[in-house]
Amino acid sequence: MSRDDDLEKTSILTSDTLKVTLDSATRTPATLVLLVGPASSIGKQWQLEGTDAVIGRSPSSTIFIDDRSVSKSHCKFIIRGTETLVMDLESTNKTIINSQPLPPLTTVKLKNNDQIKVGNVIFKFLEKGNIESVSHKKTFDRGQIDAMTGAYNKGALEAYAPEAIKRSDLIGKPLSLIVFDIDHFKKVNDTYGHAPGDFVIKEISRLVKDKLIRNEDFFSRFGGEEFVLILSATPVAIAGDVAERIRTTIESHKFEFEGTTIPITVSLGVSMRQPGGEDWEALFKKGDDALYKSKNRGRNQVSIA
Repeated sequence: MSRDDDLEKTSILTSDTLKVTLDSATRTPATLVLLVGPASSIGKQWQLEGTDAVIGRSPSSTIFIDDRSVSKSHCKFIIRGTETLVMDLESTNKTIINSQPLPPLTTVKLKNNDQIKVGNVIFKFLEKGNIESVSHKKTFDRGQIDAMTGAYNKGALEAYAPEAIKRSDLIGKPLSLIVFDIDHFKKVNDTYGHAPGDFVIKEISRLVKDKLIRNEDFFSRFGGEEFVLILSATPVAIAGDVAERIRTTIESHKFEFEGTTIPITVSLGVSMRQPGGEDWEALFKKGDDALYKSKNRGRNQVSIA
C-alpha cells in the first residue's frame, strides 16, 4: 500500500469518527460542567432537560455538591423550551454569572460558555448541541472508568461512596456492600498466563454488569482481582442473595480462552449499614473482613458481616 493510500484511509477514518462525534453532539441537551470544586468531580457533567434542577448541598438536590460554601438549596435551573434560565434561591454566598451577582429570586437566561459561580464552586454552561459536551464527557469518563473492564475505578468508588451514605441517611433506607475477589488468581496467572488472567477479569466484569445487578447499583474494580458493589436501599438479606447469585453464576460459567477452559470461583463478603450508622471506611472494613472470612473458610462462598 502506498503512502497516499495510507493518508486517504486515515482521512476517511478521521471523517467517520468526526461524524459520529457531531451526531452525538446534536443529541446532547444543555449541560453543566464542573470547572472548580470537589477534586473528585472536576469535569463531571449534568444534563439539563425535561424538568427544573436545583444545585445545593442537600443530598436531595438534583445536583448535589458537597461543599460548605454552597447553600442547601443554592440556585435553580429552569428549562423553557430551548432556553435555560437560572435563579438564585436566596443563597448565603450568592450565585454569580460571569462575575455579576444574580439578585435573589430573579431569573437570567444563560448563554453558551457562561460561567456560574455557586459559592466557591464554578460551572460552565454549554448550550444544547455543543460538541464540547462530548469531549468533556469523554475526558471525565476516562478518569472514572477502569480501562480494562469498563467498571468504575477505585477513584470513582471513593468519590461515590460518601455520597451514597448521605443519600441513604436522607431516604432512611439501608445501604449494603459486597466485596469479592477471584480465588487463587495468582495461580491462574502462573498456570495459564497473564492474557488469560486479564480475560477472566474482563469476563467477570461483563457478567456482573450485564446480568447480575440493577442499573442503579454501583459496580467498581477496586484493584487487581478485587471488586466492590454498592447496593442502595437494599437490606442485607437481599444483598446476601445477590452475592450468592454472583458466586453461583461465576462458578458455573465457562471461562474459555483460546480453546482452554479455566475453572474460576470467587469469595464474597457482605456488609450493611442502617441510616445514621457507620461511615464509609467502617462499612468497607466490615465487608472486607467478611470477604476474608470466606477465604479462610475455604473460598468459593459468601460471608455476611
